[in-house]
Amino acid sequence: MNAKEGGEQRDEMALWGGLECTVNRVSDEYFSQLERNGHANRLCDLERFASLGIRAIRYPVLWEHLAPKGLDQIDWSWSDVRLAELQERGIAPIVGLVHHGSGPRYTSLMDPEFAEKLAAFAGVVAKRYPWVEYYTPINEPLTTARFSGLYGVWYPHGRDDRTFIEALLNQCRAVVLSMRAIRQINPNAKLVQTDDLGKSYSTRELTELASFYNERRWLAWDLLCGRVGQEHRLWEYLVGTGIEPSRFLWFRENVCLPEIIGINYYITSERWLDQRIERYPGWHVTDHRGHRFVDIEPVRVLATPTRGIGPLLDEAWERYRLPLAVTEAHMGGAREDQLRWLLEIWQGARNARQRGVDIRAVTVWALLGSYDWNCLVTACNGYYEPGPFDVRSSIPRPTAVAALVKELGAGARPAHPVLKGQGWWRRPERLLYKPVATQASVVSLYPDYHFAESSAAQPILITGATGTLGRAFATICKQRNLASRLLNRQEMDIAERASVEAAVARYRPWAIINASGYVNVDNAEKDKDRCFRENTLGPSVLASVCRKQGIELMTFSSDLVFDGGKASPYLESDTIAPLNHYGRSKAEAERKVFDQYPEALVVRTSAFFGPWDLYNFVTLALQNLAAGASFAASSDITVSPTYVPDLVDVCLDLLIDREAGIWHLTNGQPITWLGLALKAAERAGIDASRLEGQPRDKQDYIALRPFYSALWSERGILLPTLEDALDRYMAEKRRDTEVIAEVGEKRLQIP
Repeated sequence: MNAKEGGEQRDEMALWGGLECTVNRVSDEYFSQLERNGHANRLCDLERFASLGIRAIRYPVLWEHLAPKGLDQIDWSWSDVRLAELQERGIAPIVGLVHHGSGPRYTSLMDPEFAEKLAAFAGVVAKRYPWVEYYTPINEPLTTARFSGLYGVWYPHGRDDRTFIEALLNQCRAVVLSMRAIRQINPNAKLVQTDDLGKSYSTRELTELASFYNERRWLAWDLLCGRVGQEHRLWEYLVGTGIEPSRFLWFRENVCLPEIIGINYYITSERWLDQRIERYPGWHVTDHRGHRFVDIEPVRVLATPTRGIGPLLDEAWERYRLPLAVTEAHMGGAREDQLRWLLEIWQGARNARQRGVDIRAVTVWALLGSYDWNCLVTACNGYYEPGPFDVRSSIPRPTAVAALVKELGAGARPAHPVLKGQGWWRRPERLLYKPVATQASVVSLYPDYHFAESSAAQPILITGATGTLGRAFATICKQRNLASRLLNRQEMDIAERASVEAAVARYRPWAIINASGYVNVDNAEKDKDRCFRENTLGPSVLASVCRKQGIELMTFSSDLVFDGGKASPYLESDTIAPLNHYGRSKAEAERKVFDQYPEALVVRTSAFFGPWDLYNFVTLALQNLAAGASFAASSDITVSPTYVPDLVDVCLDLLIDREAGIWHLTNGQPITWLGLALKAAERAGIDASRLEGQPRDKQDYIALRPFYSALWSERGILLPTLEDALDRYMAEKRRDTEVIAEVGEKRLQIP
């Protein structure tokens, strides 16, 4: 990293990477992201990171990992290999020593000797790696102090100002002493000091509280820069905690200016404070500094969205006049919004540079994604958010975010069609409550990229307008602000090449999703020609046209391409041997599609259920049982059920990622039809005593079914568990029932 120091800007803005490596403590349990994302045991990740074109990486050499039992028992083998690899690849490590942690078990944020202990570790790290230039001894000291000392989330679970400020002082002192120890080895070592930077907005009644929060957000940097004294706006608050004033003034005598101030920014960084708690039913109410109020993301309630990261970069620059970098930029959720968020952050930083702010870099955060940040990593629930790479595959799989990172790093124009369209945080559906009018104005975030709304963007063409799957794709594309057109057979007959070419010429799609097909397995035995036309010929024609015109194609196959002889979940590479004509039509379609278009994506799936159609197995079973009627289900046919909304969401992500080949997508658990009905009834709280199990031979099947056709994936398990899917299915059906009841009640009230 050859950045010029001081106020002089570099010629261009660099692209950095970051690895989520939090080690946080909850009570006596430690949660390690490196263990969960697999990087702890996967050296080959560094080659993946290098392929993105990043110049530097925030990289962990963590106290808790290397010296859990003391400095006399450090095992350097892990960091030796990895730092040498980074050095060889020309990627500058920004070494982190503590990341949202409180150190090994022999210390804590409240330990009076925490700073000296971390400094001793920092010194031996610098001695081991004297060539390392950039350090972040402690990531986000202010944020960690809030979570650990004020909110009670992490160890030591404090909930008072004294604990909060003690934790902050100990961390900031540790940064100063650590950099001092490092510079005794390497006088040129530089501090990149990160923290979350947002802003609080409020009603008029809470203006004073918002002002307090907006001053408090700077405290870590203010301490390191020697700006905290009796003239500081929070001086009375700080000494009011009972902490000796000399501990604050110590930083004036031991100034440790960051060479780069690292700005971490998320959709949750900014806050709206509102004492009108009745406006926010179900939201958590906060009591602080004599006020009772709701603390919520502005994106969920303000009529006019905030202006994003740009004004915050301006504020940090005006306050410190030190070089800045965006050191974390990540968005969970749908893939297109991950792309839109990263591009918004990148462009916001570029705009700030054009205004004269010294922005050195933007960091693509969570290169391997992150786990369970939706619960602030207080539990291992398995909630995963991919980044440029998705670690749910056996080998971390590059997503569309990786492609965007490469484009940004190379100075290329971002090309993915889904970037045309606003992220959810810029759309009306972001609002969860009655909107609050504000005076804020929204500036253009994309002066260099004149993006149109999704209605003017290249669409995804979706076939199957009369089917469950086609309608589900159209519904979710609308929810995700993905331009799409749902076509019936009259608009595009997939088995007629001229019809397909005419539709492609009319709509100019970037992708086609074939959600149509012949679906009646039993009728296919006597209606073979029609089944072949819709399930085999149609996908083959689509593949030929899509390959010729460079259009992404996704089409669907079935678990019925297998004969059930394996009696364990089928993988993508297993040999197919269909038992019935429907299965044979799908198997032949797979062969023809890949012959025509090897880059097509074929999804095998099974046993749909969902909230939007009335005739799927789960819905029918629950309706009958709830009405006191009997319901028969196969007791010896094992499948892997698939919740349609989950399937559609993951399929769209894979399509945006431009994935190819065969992929098995289900909600995982092998289960008989009888077992599925029992599980659904149990989670719905419905009496299942009238549920009848029947063997396959007693069912009125015409087509032969395999006894076992459950699917598993060797490419990655991307859908949530069946239990999780069933719970969300029940919740969606309850919401539908409540809406119907509410509408009916309103109609009854009409005179």
